[in-house]
Amino acid sequence: MKTNFKFLAFITFLGLFLNSCSSDDDNVAFNAPIISNFEYGEGSEHSTEQVAYKGSDIHLEAEINAEAKVSSITLSIHAHDLTVGDDEVDWDFEQVFTDSNYLVINPTFHEHIDVPANIPAGEYHIELIVTDELGNSTEIEGHIDVLDPITLSDFSIDTSVVRGSDFHAEFMVNAVNGIHNITVDIHADGITPGEGEVEWDFEQAYEEGYHEQTEVEFHKHIDVPVTAPAGEYHMLFTVEDENGNTKTYETHIDVTAS
Repeated sequence: MKTNFKFLAFITFLGLFLNSCSSDDDNVAFNAPIISNFEYGEGSEHSTEQVAYKGSDIHLEAEINAEAKVSSITLSIHAHDLTVGDDEVDWDFEQVFTDSNYLVINPTFHEHIDVPANIPAGEYHIELIVTDELGNSTEIEGHIDVLDPITLSDFSIDTSVVRGSDFHAEFMVNAVNGIHNITVDIHADGITPGEGEVEWDFEQAYEEGYHEQTEVEFHKHIDVPVTAPAGEYHMLFTVEDENGNTKTYETHIDVTAS
């Protein structure tokens, strides 16, 4: 009897022990994912400088430590109170990544996101959210400056010229992708040629001395025919870079008879 009693007691104890272990396993708490080494910048250079250019892309990378498998990674990018200019649109980006290489324990996030060419330049907010299959989530955020790939500055352009002479135009050009060419377009604003006058429209593309340069001063003297009708002329300067991005500057010049 004693032997049977001891055996039954042992079996009971073993059952309680295993049940306790099972309960402990059921109550194991998994920590939320940890995001570290979050970096982003200009995509073509895999830069960590927090700058990108319109019409290019943003490189993003982060290490994720997840005790439970990741179920999704959400990336959002949006502007901070930027004014939308002519021919520009708001950019509000959001994408949920559920690629198989991310739905694992401890994945590395690495993506390149295209930046539209027609959005306002300025500061954009970036947010990365990682959620595991147990519903735990972690987010990390930062900011990136989206810049114009072409900038024009320091304009010095004559506002009037006597026909039969020339006028001076100069300005600085910065183009991160290199300059393809610089075009000057001049045409009259509704001027009717008089006797002895000939309608004057000027258009020329300049490459020599500018092609493939990233920083240069445009400096030209443009002849105005002596037969050009006097009046106001519209001028458009267009810089095109090697990626097809363009930047324009508009102004007017008065052509006088003397």
